[in-house]
Amino acid sequence: MTAPSGVTRLLLVCHASTSATVRAAFPGDEPLDGRGLRRAADLAREFGHGSAACPAELRCVQTAAALGLRIDPDPLLADCDYGRWSGRTLGEVEDSEPEALASWLGDPAAAPHGGESITVLLGRVAGWLAGRAPGRLVAITHPPIIRAAVVHALGAPAAAFWRIDVAPLARVALTGRGGRWQLSYTP
Repeated sequence: MTAPSGVTRLLLVCHASTSATVRAAFPGDEPLDGRGLRRAADLAREFGHGSAACPAELRCVQTAAALGLRIDPDPLLADCDYGRWSGRTLGEVEDSEPEALASWLGDPAAAPHGGESITVLLGRVAGWLAGRAPGRLVAITHPPIIRAAVVHALGAPAAAFWRIDVAPLARVALTGRGGRWQLSYTP
């Protein structure tokens, strides 16, 4: 079944859990943990066989494979660049750089870690959404990418980014037409 003419139906799927997820760490390119692999494999029947847009990070590639999906590489779906904070836990960063962390959490334009600011991330995701052709698309990606897509779809301010929680294997459906997006909840 195809989407009606001019309509884009997008299902964003967060990658399964990793050691960084469990430790509340800024991720690197780590693999899924055993629980994440099992949970993704349990969902495979819901996805059938098809393809998914997917960044090259191992946790997304492994999630797509466990879901039984072929990968269509898409670097714009890559995780936020956390710079020197990659691999460190939130607690470690808070202990060593409390002002920098407060700046990053309070100012979407700040990038004290030397990586990507939330403002830049939001722009990257808005550009990716604008480039979606009509039809159906599954995308396996990261919590910050899904947060940014929801912020964009709702036309919310950048500060709303931190008010959205995205758990491993969470799914968000967006429907777009003519540059406007709607957030959809489906059972």
